[in-house]
Parts: sequence; C-alpha cells; structure tokens
Amino acid sequence: MRRTRPGSPRALRPTNGNAAQRITPLPPEIRQDVRVPNSPTPSTLPLTGWVRAFAGLFLAAAAVLIAWCVVFGVRVVLATEPLQRFLAAYPGEAPLPAGTAEGIPGFVSWTHFLNAFFLVLIVRSGMRYRTEKRAGGLWTSKRVKKRRMSLALWSHIAVDVLWLVNGVVFVVLLFVSGHWVRIVPTTWEIIPNAVSAGLQYASLDWPTHHSWANYNALQQLSYAVIVFVAAPIAALTGWRLSAFWPTTLNRFLPGPLAKALHWPTMLFFVAFVVVHVLLVFTTGALRNLNAMYAGQDAVSWFGFWLFAGSIAVMVLAWFTALRDDWIGKVAALFGDVRMMKR
Repeated sequence: MRRTRPGSPRALRPTNGNAAQRITPLPPEIRQDVRVPNSPTPSTLPLTGWVRAFAGLFLAAAAVLIAWCVVFGVRVVLATEPLQRFLAAYPGEAPLPAGTAEGIPGFVSWTHFLNAFFLVLIVRSGMRYRTEKRAGGLWTSKRVKKRRMSLALWSHIAVDVLWLVNGVVFVVLLFVSGHWVRIVPTTWEIIPNAVSAGLQYASLDWPTHHSWANYNALQQLSYAVIVFVAAPIAALTGWRLSAFWPTTLNRFLPGPLAKALHWPTMLFFVAFVVVHVLLVFTTGALRNLNAMYAGQDAVSWFGFWLFAGSIAVMVLAWFTALRDDWIGKVAALFGDVRMMKR
C-alpha cells in the first residue's frame, strides 16, 4: 500500500464517507483565525463608521469655530483707531490712471462665458482621463504614426487649445482696448489696498466698491494672477505632459515638475471659480450679473437669465459633449481613429 506523506494535499482529501467526519480539526493551541490582514470584522464596522462620522463632525465644528474666531478677531482689530485710519487711507480700491473709461466692454462678456465653458470641459475631460481604466477609442496622428493617445486625452488637449485661443483673443483685445489697466496693477498702492480689502472680507463687512467703474484691489490682483500666471502655467505644463512636447526641451521642464504643477493649478482654477461665484451672488447679484453678462450698469433680471442660460449650457456639455462617439467624429478630422469595444 502506498503511504502518503502527512500534511500533503492527498492526506487532507477524504476518500470516502462524510468529509466532516474524516477531517480532524487542529488542536486549540495552534489554531488560528484565517482572515485577510487588516480587514475589519463585522463587529468593528459600525464602530469605524461612527468614529469617522464623529471625526467629520468634529472637524466641521472646529472649522466653524476657527472661522468665527477669525471674524471676531478681525472685527475687534478693525475697531481700533490705527486700523480705522488705515481703512480711511486705503479703502481697498487702488486708483486707476487718468482717463480710464468706465464700463465692461462686450468682448469681456463673451470671452468670459467661453472661458468658463471651456474650463468646465477641461476639468471634465481631465477627470475622465485620470479615472478612465480602458480607452473608448484611440487617436493616431497621420503624420507621426508613433503619436497615439486615447480619445479622452485627445479631447482634453483639444479643449485646452480652444481655451488658449479664447485666452489669446481676450488678452489681445484687453490691450488694444486699453481695458488692461482694470486688471493689471499700475501703482504700488495696490498692496495696502489689497490688505484693506482682505481685512474687510475677513470681517464679513465686505467691500462695496462698484466694479463697473473699478475692481477692488484683491479682485484686480486675482484677475491678474489668473490671466498672466495661472493660465500660462496650466498651458505650459499641459503641453509638457502631452505627446506634442518636443523631447529636446525636456531638460528645461522635467516631466515630474510638470505633473507636480499641472493638477494643483487646475484645483486653483476651481477654487477661484467657487469663491468668484460666491462673491458675485453675495455682493449684489443682479447688478453684478447684469454688468458681466449684459454689459449694463443696472439692477435687472436680464443678466441673471443670461447667466442661467450659460449654466444650463455648461451642465449639458458636462454630461454629453465628451462622449467617445462624438469625440471620435471630430478627432477623425485630424487623424486616424479606432474605436474600442467596451
């Protein structure tokens, strides 16, 4: 009779009878629970959920408390005589050069809408590219066959190009019209006025300056940073991470540095938009929207409905404009497209 080595799979497999009767359990002193390392047991799941919920509530309460303390502290400081003199000297609005025309030109309104529209699609396509596990289609350049990318990445680059074209048109018209002095600081008084505006915002006694005539100092600085700093960084790093970047320039902008800058820059744009829209609605919504979308210094609902229509277009584009079948038809005009089966 052939003997089987103890502990081998053959020795553990019963040959007849009930399996429960043939397999001898391990002694208690060497018996161990078999489970996936670090996996929570059912008894600990509710506790973990409660701990996370409590931690979230605690952090939210702490944030509210800190914000209240900041507002209270700033209000106390602003009530002092030195700060009152500071606010009187620097109300938060830097003076503009003599002869600067009031109002918002028409090109600012429509490039503003296109900028927001393309920015929404940039964020949407970027998120899709980062989270896509399998490409819905591949685009290949007709001139450079090695240049190949997913349709998600191609759409992201295509929208980037449209956004950049709109930005270039805006900057050119900005300087041709002379409207550039509204967003480019022309005096060092912008610094103390920006501090003044920041203190007023922090105290919740927000500046009531009239944007139709002049932006406050913080608005001016933030618009200048968006147009002349953040936008070029986003464009340059995006170009570096694409297949169109010349490899001969790699030493001037390493790939890891471009990756480290590109995503945070996008988050900066999103944060700016959130704060920008919040302030628009809390500092005279109808007048602000009418000035930006209708080009009128008036309090009416006309600008609001134009704004609502633009939001509807952006929401529709978010859910429909980046479908692979639609992107593939456009991408086929600039290269070869091969759709992938899902």
